[in-house]
Amino acid sequence: MLLNLFKTGTVASTPACRNGAFVRKSSRCGRPEPLQVRASASAEGAGWLKSASSKLGKIVEKKVQGPSKEGVGETVTFKGTAVIVKKLKLFDVMDRVADIQDDASELRGKKVTFQLVSSEVDSSTGELVTSEEVTLQGWLKIFDSITAEKLSFNVEFSVPKSFGVPGAILVRNNHPNEFLLVSFKLDLSGGSSADYITNSWVYNTEKSGPRAFFFNTPLLPHETPAGLKELREKELKETRGDGTGMRNETERIYDFDVYNDLGTPDVDPKNVRPTLGGSAEFPFPRRMRTGRPPTKFSPEFESRAADLYVPSDERFDYVKLSDNKADMARAAAHAIPSKISTKLSRKESWSSMEEIKNLYSAPGEEVGGINNVLGSKEDVSEKDQHPLLFLREFTSKRADGKDNDLLKFPLPRILKADEKAWQTDAEFAREYLAGFNPIEIELVREFPIKSKLDPAEFGDPTSAITEQHIDAKLEGLSVAQAVSEKKLFVVDFHDLFLPWVGSINKLENSKNYASRTLFFLSKEGSLKPLAIELVLPPRTKGGEKKARVFTPPADPSETDHIWQLAKAHATNNEMTVHQSVNHFTRCHAVTEPMIISTHRQLSKLHPIHHLLFPHCRHTLEVNSTARLNLLPAGGTIEQIYTPREYVVRMASAAYRDFWTFDSNALPNDLIRRGMAVPDPNAKHGVRLTIEDYPYAADGLEVWGAMKAWNTEYVDIYYKDDSVVQQDAELQNWYNEYRNVGHADKRDAPGWIPMDSKKNLVEILTTVQWIPTAMHAPINFGQFDYAGFMPHHPCMCRRLIPEEGSKEMEELRADPVKFYLSTISDTDTTTTAMAVFEVVAAHAPNEEYIVERIPTWTQNEQAKAAFQRYTDKLREIDDLIVRRNQDPNLKHRCGPAQLPFELLRPFSTPGVTGRGIPNSITV
Repeated sequence: MLLNLFKTGTVASTPACRNGAFVRKSSRCGRPEPLQVRASASAEGAGWLKSASSKLGKIVEKKVQGPSKEGVGETVTFKGTAVIVKKLKLFDVMDRVADIQDDASELRGKKVTFQLVSSEVDSSTGELVTSEEVTLQGWLKIFDSITAEKLSFNVEFSVPKSFGVPGAILVRNNHPNEFLLVSFKLDLSGGSSADYITNSWVYNTEKSGPRAFFFNTPLLPHETPAGLKELREKELKETRGDGTGMRNETERIYDFDVYNDLGTPDVDPKNVRPTLGGSAEFPFPRRMRTGRPPTKFSPEFESRAADLYVPSDERFDYVKLSDNKADMARAAAHAIPSKISTKLSRKESWSSMEEIKNLYSAPGEEVGGINNVLGSKEDVSEKDQHPLLFLREFTSKRADGKDNDLLKFPLPRILKADEKAWQTDAEFAREYLAGFNPIEIELVREFPIKSKLDPAEFGDPTSAITEQHIDAKLEGLSVAQAVSEKKLFVVDFHDLFLPWVGSINKLENSKNYASRTLFFLSKEGSLKPLAIELVLPPRTKGGEKKARVFTPPADPSETDHIWQLAKAHATNNEMTVHQSVNHFTRCHAVTEPMIISTHRQLSKLHPIHHLLFPHCRHTLEVNSTARLNLLPAGGTIEQIYTPREYVVRMASAAYRDFWTFDSNALPNDLIRRGMAVPDPNAKHGVRLTIEDYPYAADGLEVWGAMKAWNTEYVDIYYKDDSVVQQDAELQNWYNEYRNVGHADKRDAPGWIPMDSKKNLVEILTTVQWIPTAMHAPINFGQFDYAGFMPHHPCMCRRLIPEEGSKEMEELRADPVKFYLSTISDTDTTTTAMAVFEVVAAHAPNEEYIVERIPTWTQNEQAKAAFQRYTDKLREIDDLIVRRNQDPNLKHRCGPAQLPFELLRPFSTPGVTGRGIPNSITV
């Protein structure tokens, strides 16, 4: 059986005398045992072989029905090239101990071998056709480079002329240490070549078994040639595992679990955190299962005693790892002087705005621009490793070409043009349409606004904002007219926050409200704030809420310090929602089960796996880091955000109450929020309620291009709806993503049936949109918009004072000092700034949605369709630049002169405020 190929121990294939078939030599008695398979070559397999040979330029003359007696003596030589990176120890440096161990293994005859697997079986015996194992020559070197580098090795295979297109290779690593098989190419007759789907870590065969890598021609399950069917099934079975045991680094198992490892109750019972997922109270998307032992405190929770398992192929590559560590070290260094100073002075609050501004280096020359971004691929980013990249990144110039100041943060762009613009109401309003969290604003459909919370618990549902608060600011319209003409908009965090505010306000140095912010779209086309409602919950169940309404000063030139505090509290609500709900939950957490299902249910031969794989890169590593450092008890999120230990509970509540699958599609999301209406005559099928809504306008362009690309791709492989319905791997993938990955929401409305090509395109575009164009603006704008803490405070420590109180006297005596004592303290400010600087940076080898490796597919139609997609994205990039230069579009740049570039598809490395990567890589 084919399964014998995957048993550890001595395995060799030698030519048989009969019919040119290849057989396995028994390790016990030396007798040749035929390698059997369960199926013979089918008509579909034969058709694929003909098609594959045609696409490769008739690479090999072969008989589709399998080897024949007449072809026994005729052979063909295939020359292969394997590109490998040896085991690394730290960042850019080779693991010298591992290299010595592997060299010793070579001397003992334990080497790396390659073996070809034909796509055919022997037509007369049904036996698998394989080549002999070929040893990788040249591993042993006297002088290996100390830094990471790609090493090229040549191998040569002799096979019968009737062998056909090698559909897969088997790799056995008999060294004690793993290596990265970057690529494998086979030169075939006629000047053509075949590439195989690699870029994977190959561990010792005795520990993990031999590895199979498939030819990069996508095949639906029913198209799989006979020689690859069992191999295809076994690869998926290995990837799924059996759902038991603790994972270790040599495995490639993907499985689901709940978030039951966010607490550390064995350290302190106060550090218990609820399990996210698996309950009606705290539903959540599933995460990667690690199988660590339970806590001593309770078997309900998984301990954090062991290393967190991430499949090796999901970990950062060596370029990304070096850059990320350099970014972290540099950002930490930027924060150190301030942390030392405030520690010595025991100062909790900033003394002045200038003191915060002194944390930044002087404005430097702007790097990038349209010509730089749209240049050659080499201009866009450095894709290969630079020797000692970590040291270069940390000590000299950053990846974006700017000078690196080791002791100061770079200046956020919100301060560059006008350091006071952030305080204006115009900038405050604009950022809900063109900032780094532009997905919350909604149309007001009825006035007064009403809560959906249970009045028996939370009191009167009617908002405290009345007509009297706003009617004088509606340019002559009545409130009813403003609602009818779609002029009123709201950012409403009331229902999400109010159930938690009472608990939050009992915490030390945490003070919160549930906020609503009301806006008006003026005749000149700009959004203006009308009122902010800040609410405290009833003291008794069903009692009266305490709601305060704040309005901007009648004269915009005046500074109303109470109004500035109200904006700070509203923005603080937004920061929590941005990070915990929109950023982590709706992007990171929702993407994780898609990645797990893709690996478990879609073979690497499947065309949809080819399509989705770039959107999976590095995300599981990023999410595991979040579980280790950001989300758990005492982690960074609990340190720097006002709700502290309630952040994850609020994220779960938002997923429970608001998340549906279809609402992640941009047009659906805009319609749901009233920010667009369906219009079959409009370019993208919807008409924007606010025409100058930069995120929506640019996003619809990207969405349209992405959907067109997916439509073309699906048309290549699925001839009609019945093929979609009969594709078992595809159906299993979507069913598992919905019913297991989102088990708590499996019966929620919004799931799209996987029953047609049209629906398949909608599903694929949605799951691609989330880790690309939805994540990009939310993530890569964090430093430029929120890197100056007074603009977007992560924390509020004081409520707004009441008239006649001592706090009000304190406010009037020194408004700036009171403001700074209200927002984030000195320590959490620099912590947040360091985090934002790291997560907003692109790596030198970032892969954007316009990029794929040249060998991603052998299908020429798919390559041509992707080129059209790339060309369209370049046109969109040009369009965004032109829109940002249009003075009539007032929300494009605003008072801060910070253009909306967060949906430009390309970027140079570093903190640039632009660029859409293929996946969530940070």
